[in-house]
Amino acid sequence: MTDAEKLYEARLKGKSLKPGKDIKTDTVEAAYNIQTEILSMQNASAKGYKISMTSEETQALFDSSEPVYGPFTASQVITEMSLADYNIPLAELELVFYVNEKLSVTDDEESILSKCAVAPALELPDGRYNNWFPNISKYEVVADCAVAGAVVIGESKSADYEDLDNITGRLLFNGEEIKRGQSSEVMGHPVKAVKWLIKKLSSQGKGLEAGQFVSSGTFILPVKLEAGKYEGVFEGFGKVEIEVKK
Repeated sequence: MTDAEKLYEARLKGKSLKPGKDIKTDTVEAAYNIQTEILSMQNASAKGYKISMTSEETQALFDSSEPVYGPFTASQVITEMSLADYNIPLAELELVFYVNEKLSVTDDEESILSKCAVAPALELPDGRYNNWFPNISKYEVVADCAVAGAVVIGESKSADYEDLDNITGRLLFNGEEIKRGQSSEVMGHPVKAVKWLIKKLSSQGKGLEAGQFVSSGTFILPVKLEAGKYEGVFEGFGKVEIEVKK
């Protein structure tokens, strides 16, 4: 069974793989090819993308010198959630960029923002491995579609560079703040992460088209999800919430 088949079966049957043993891929580019194979097996396309390892801290955890990305399918954009449907889901505070006009490698940061709307989001990563965070390799992360689990997206609006510059995000659980972080954790500014993704996708013959979205990177180190109500509150950008059931 190939690495792609193992990961696809793990998703399909709710099985967990063993870190460092079940997946043999040992290059990042080969791991990106596995993402493509998994999408094909799912008969799905990328509705959007998530960017991971956008801070020095998370890159150090996975011995990576740059961010990585993975695809989101339409079914992974959710409004309700049950822990029973996931392996070990986590919660992150992110900003999502909705692409209104095709993005190009020639676009600067202001041009990217002019072609996108921005929304508050809770990204809910989930790996198909036992005890996966932070105990898997960057190759295992990428092969598993950058551990894309699900994403909850709030109301979008237009934004300029200053609107997103070093803003505070707060994660609440059952009404109490449990973590906070800054947008500067995302490569200094979230739009810089989107610019990185445009260049990375272009190097692989892909692009960001109108109608797609990008979850740009987490403000915080992730926390493990439990049953209850989670809220992401973003300075100047409102909030997003989800009730997590058992």
